[in-house]
Amino acid sequence: MARIPKVTLRKRAVANGKESLYLDFYPPIRDPFSMRMTRRESLGIYIYVKPKNETEREFNQDMWMKAEVIRGLRAQSIINEEYDFLDKSKKQADFLAYFKEVAQKKDQKWMKVYLHFSNFVKGKCTFGEVNVDLCNKFRNYLLDGKQLKRPKMKISQNSAAGYFSTFRALLKIAYKDKMFRENLNDYLESIELTDVKKEYLTLDELKKLANTPCDIPVLKSASLFSCLTGLRISDILNLHWRDILPASEGGYCMRIRTEKTETETTLPISDEALELCGERQDGKVFEGLRRSMIYEPLRKWVASAGITKHITYHCFRHTFATLQIALGTDIYTVSKMLTHKNVSTTQIYADLVNEKKRASANKISLK
Repeated sequence: MARIPKVTLRKRAVANGKESLYLDFYPPIRDPFSMRMTRRESLGIYIYVKPKNETEREFNQDMWMKAEVIRGLRAQSIINEEYDFLDKSKKQADFLAYFKEVAQKKDQKWMKVYLHFSNFVKGKCTFGEVNVDLCNKFRNYLLDGKQLKRPKMKISQNSAAGYFSTFRALLKIAYKDKMFRENLNDYLESIELTDVKKEYLTLDELKKLANTPCDIPVLKSASLFSCLTGLRISDILNLHWRDILPASEGGYCMRIRTEKTETETTLPISDEALELCGERQDGKVFEGLRRSMIYEPLRKWVASAGITKHITYHCFRHTFATLQIALGTDIYTVSKMLTHKNVSTTQIYADLVNEKKRASANKISLK
């Protein structure tokens, strides 16, 4: 009876005061793809040789535990005679080309993350090079890096968080495509979001904007539509007339699959919002709308309305949420309309409205 190889986690010294973790197979196992016997597999995980503080000691402990998980998976694979983790052809495949192909099917944000990653790896990266250590280094790159179009300005914390979340989504897709043996996300930590002021329009400001001419009519229609429905720009760009249907209770509704959360939902649409869509036809509802319009053209239109707040397109979604809550719609209904997965995400809008209530209460004084 053949002896089942023992899988041992070991380490070896490398540069910069670190050690590389690897797996030792004994007796050696045969690579079914090259037919060669092999003893080692590098994990791409590194730890500090002499940790200087508690943070580095905790990092070492965390990385060692993650390496132990991989060791256990390898031992199980060998028992089951599954040797896909030795397939070198996948490791040599072009990860950067794969990233670009996936990003081109997504939105502009994905292409930004692709460009950042391409800059990070100097334009070359194979699947074999993508490991926990590389992913963590890219995480640090985003936290310390500069913007693509404004290289003198640092990437904001929340932008870095969004970019790394997108990168982790790519890793998940690659794992589902069986390009990785393990889901690397299991060993990565997200970047925390920081609290930022959520700008929105008051009802008076919204009415003022609606009565202000815009050089690009489709931008105005799509923007006001977002204020009345809460849809994100990505979903408005993908909205087709076939998605707008008569509702069983009367009026019309939208049946959509949101791009960000991939949630399938049916949302009611008001008569006023429907009017903004124009005449029914084939194809997209807001034909001619381009993402590039939501930057400088939008800023000029908002400024021409005399609104001095820093209003982005996403602020129209904030406007919908805060106005709905201020006008009495319960938070659970608003959460469903915004397709939030958790009502706690919607709670921030209720907090914004409460702040306004407190401010208005203080306007009446007997002193």
